[in-house]
Amino acid sequence: MLVVSPAMMEKLFTRIANYVAHLAGLPSTFAVCFLIIVAWGASGPMFGFSDTWQLIINTGTTIVTFLMVFLIQNTQNRDGTAIQTKLDELIRVGKAHNTFIGIEHLTESEVEEIRKKCEQAAKRHDTAVKKANAQKRGSKTHA
Repeated sequence: MLVVSPAMMEKLFTRIANYVAHLAGLPSTFAVCFLIIVAWGASGPMFGFSDTWQLIINTGTTIVTFLMVFLIQNTQNRDGTAIQTKLDELIRVGKAHNTFIGIEHLTESEVEEIRKKCEQAAKRHDTAVKKANAQKRGSKTHA
């Protein structure tokens, strides 16, 4: 009996999800899907635009959509986590505030509060830089 560990299942799912997400984003995949829809539409008169004819496309698109939602969400979750990890590492080794590491786990209102504080700090900094530059220009003209 073949025993598959959770780690092996996760790796297999990740490989499949990445591959399917890659294929789904190709122009040729769009072209094939478009041709399927055109062929389905063109076959309508042959089948008298019957309920079965409509059910075929509805069932097919529903199944594909249902599965793609989970694959796309999985891919976005991993991408988001990877980006956050990279940003956290840049914050950790840089001069930024280490308190920003992990803020993606806060509530939306808590993150919004931090964003507002950052915007205010940036405006204060910009104002101070403009003032310092104006003073430098003023002292050069008087010299």
